[in-house]
Amino acid sequence: QVQLVESGGGLVQAGGSLRLSCAASGRTFSSIPMGWFRQAPGKEREFVARISWSGGITDYGDSVKGRFTISRDNAKNTVYLQMNSLKPEDTAVYYCAASPRGWDSGYDYWGQGTQVTVSS
Repeated sequence: QVQLVESGGGLVQAGGSLRLSCAASGRTFSSIPMGWFRQAPGKEREFVARISWSGGITDYGDSVKGRFTISRDNAKNTVYLQMNSLKPEDTAVYYCAASPRGWDSGYDYWGQGTQVTVSS
């Protein structure tokens, strides 16, 4: 089992920045690839970013490339999402997820989500 708790969401103006955190507990965090997803009202869940267990490999959705950065601190059992140059279309509930079965094996554990609202 992996428990995930997101934090850091809030209201920000367009062009601003936020940093989301996801604290993990349970299974060995340092061996698990992690990801961030988001879901806006009336839309399907969208992939945002993912990171390998070591942090050496990252991957981003096209809509956030160059603006968002995923990172992790295995000593703190935490994964981060630094969001810069935010746009109103980034407004969504952001979820972190854990992929204990491997990099391309799907996400088995999800947090409760944190709301990000970007005003124009």
